[in-house]
Amino acid sequence: MKIAQIVCTFPPYKGGIGNAVYNFAKYLAGHGENVTVFTPNYRHIGAEYNESFRVRRLSPFFKIGNAACIPQLFWKLKEFDVIHLHLPFIGGTLPILFYPKKKLVIHYHMDLVGFGAKKILFWLYKKLAVPLALWRADKIIVSSFDYIKNSDIAEYFERKREKFFELPFGVDAKKFCPKSKNESLMEKYFIEPDDKVVLFVGGLDKAHYFKGLDVLMRAAKEINRENIKLLVVGEGDMKAEYKDKAEEFGIAKRIIFAGSPNDAELPDYYNLADIFVLPSIDKSEAFGLVLLEAGACGKPLVASDLAGVRTVVWKNENGLLAEPNNSNDLADKIKQLLDNDELRAKMGANARQIVENNYCWKKVVNDLIEIYQ
Repeated sequence: MKIAQIVCTFPPYKGGIGNAVYNFAKYLAGHGENVTVFTPNYRHIGAEYNESFRVRRLSPFFKIGNAACIPQLFWKLKEFDVIHLHLPFIGGTLPILFYPKKKLVIHYHMDLVGFGAKKILFWLYKKLAVPLALWRADKIIVSSFDYIKNSDIAEYFERKREKFFELPFGVDAKKFCPKSKNESLMEKYFIEPDDKVVLFVGGLDKAHYFKGLDVLMRAAKEINRENIKLLVVGEGDMKAEYKDKAEEFGIAKRIIFAGSPNDAELPDYYNLADIFVLPSIDKSEAFGLVLLEAGACGKPLVASDLAGVRTVVWKNENGLLAEPNNSNDLADKIKQLLDNDELRAKMGANARQIVENNYCWKKVVNDLIEIYQ
């Protein structure tokens, strides 16, 4: 099959949707499919990507944040058997309507949540573009029915359930796996053997405001133990603001801003952790790929009790769920794991097993190919 994957962001941009599409394309190509990814060229990277699939980075006509319009799609999709459009993508929705005979698969990742002028734009997109795309779609993929039942398109889901397919994301369980703590990283960040490391991985930019790092920082303030280190992996334009908050909360000496390591180094950072935390605050978080990466490394999880996210954190098996945007409850859940070595070990082992049984990319992509049929 000739498959077009259309997505608003793609590596090297850091983000869960782009990372997922990269792996869809990689594993589909490994299966023998002919895959091209179309994405806006925000950074003037060029058309080719050093992989077994093609990446076409198209210059946007205009953009507001990651909402780009790429009219080139109107004439670049003629040769494909399957068009796989990943939403949200404001500028990618209308072109697919010009190919009524092509098989169209819509991947509904999450609702858009906007503020200020973006709120008006997102409202128009939700009311006009999304219904047209869903109507045109032959099949609609969601990461979990739990999320979609609580989403902006819940009513459409109830009316047209036969069009919907549940497909979770995956993780490379060979790359992300349990191993000893990297001693050079421990020395670099002054992590002592008796320290307990609470890990956060996510973008520190305005686009990822919903990750809830400030909530986790408040929880760290409430825990207030000298041997607890909060390791923050990520970069973005809000990093300086988060550093100021660390000073304000009195935790600057216990928080480590590690920047954004390269892809090959990332498993070593997960393996520094005793606990992994995803403290997201609203429905912009629909799944949490980082939970799979941490779980694959055998780490117990603490995450917000949000639709979609709670399908990855199996309560009392591989982790604990906390009330969103509640630093007190988050601190309590973290302390439950910090204070119980046996529970941490049990949940970490369960997390690895759950990933191996349910979230490997090979299985996910085999299921995707069946959806394409």
